[in-house]
Amino acid sequence: MNGALLTTREASEFLRVSRSTLYRYCERGALPHIKKNFGLRFRKEDLEKWLGQDKRKSFLAESVLEKTLTAPSHFITDMMEGGKGAMAKAKKMRLNCGFGAVYIRKTKKGNSRYYADYRDRSGSRRQKLLKNATGWHEALEGLKNMVLKEHYLECGIDPQKQQIKLKEFVDMFIENYSKVNKRSWKDDQYRLQKLVGFFGNIYLHEVTPLDIEKFKLMKLTEGRAKATVNTYLKVLKRMYNIAIDWGYAKDNPARRVKLYSEKDSLKERILSKEEEDRLLEAASAHLRPILVIALNTGMRRGEILNLKWNQIDFQKNEIRVEKTKSEKPRTVDINSYLLEKLLRLKKKSDRSQYVFINPKTGVPFTTVRRSFENACKDAGIEELRFHDLRHSFASRLIEKGVDIIRVKELLGHSSVRVTERYTHSNQKERKKAVELLCEKSTKPVKKGADLLHIRYTKKDDKDFRPVSSLFSMN
Repeated sequence: MNGALLTTREASEFLRVSRSTLYRYCERGALPHIKKNFGLRFRKEDLEKWLGQDKRKSFLAESVLEKTLTAPSHFITDMMEGGKGAMAKAKKMRLNCGFGAVYIRKTKKGNSRYYADYRDRSGSRRQKLLKNATGWHEALEGLKNMVLKEHYLECGIDPQKQQIKLKEFVDMFIENYSKVNKRSWKDDQYRLQKLVGFFGNIYLHEVTPLDIEKFKLMKLTEGRAKATVNTYLKVLKRMYNIAIDWGYAKDNPARRVKLYSEKDSLKERILSKEEEDRLLEAASAHLRPILVIALNTGMRRGEILNLKWNQIDFQKNEIRVEKTKSEKPRTVDINSYLLEKLLRLKKKSDRSQYVFINPKTGVPFTTVRRSFENACKDAGIEELRFHDLRHSFASRLIEKGVDIIRVKELLGHSSVRVTERYTHSNQKERKKAVELLCEKSTKPVKKGADLLHIRYTKKDDKDFRPVSSLFSMN
């Protein structure tokens, strides 16, 4: 009907161009349209009139290149004959401009294909098929992008870097990497959003090592621990590595920024046997079996809270831990004490597939932070984290003479170096090691050499002093 308004979809079908191309024409003011709160609308008669206009007036090189190159002349429409081949003998229409040209060639089946003709940064002539072009405007857009790419490369600029902001790539990284590969993707999202808020609305390649150093200083000024600042730097470094793999960056600025040393912030908190008894006595009914599993298996809090009955083999006395931090399942042995506790807990279970169910919600516990803090407070235990129970498990095994390789397997570590952080020697063991030097010895150092005999007398339990020395020669 004459005078009817067309939607963007109807207008794109009428003009035989994509909707993105249609929006681009409207943004430039090249296409007559009506803009309302409900979107863009078009009059069919305006579109017909626009199509009937002289092509030489509508296709201006300055608008195509958006002033990125020197202003070339207007397009000139030519009709050119082909070459000697059957394909080349067909007529082809060509639109020439100062930075290149676009032309149509007919296939044997009579289909039209658009080609770009331009010179690259070395001056060599290039003729490439524009696969996605369905009209002259899309063909010119393709030519523009090819010429601009050559222009950027000649200036040493990566065109992809110019097209994506830091915030845009952060969203892409979260959706296509973190959510796909990490269960803790929300932590990445939180930290990266903080980084975006600090750096502002800049491009991905504009972040410098100096900017990152300023971010480190800001976080320390806010009172954040060095280990916390390192978590921000690690996720930023990982994001830039992914950006390089995906072709959105060539350099990783976070690679040249040093992480803080965490040696002075490592907490060597081991639960003593007396503290364990007080903690279990003060723990609530639902927390106590969780603590028993942690102290006797070294399992992480999340692994325990998500534990299912089908993961426990009461015949082999084993627990198969499936959802691990390293994504590699492992098997943990059950000792006789823990086996007795699990059998009692099994009898009281209400046929749920999970071992620990929150009675208030009817679903597995997601956290026990409040109940754990209350138990520590009632037991008079300070500065104890739930993860310290894992440290205590590893340290007690080492004290009992268990090989560190076996401890590594029980904890599910990929390297012994990681396990060494969990194996803390307590004060009692250190004193025993030092007192080994006080043992009597009359064994010669080496035959034919000086013999040193040192006799000690015990004055009290804390003081051992040499009373005489005898040097003799063979």
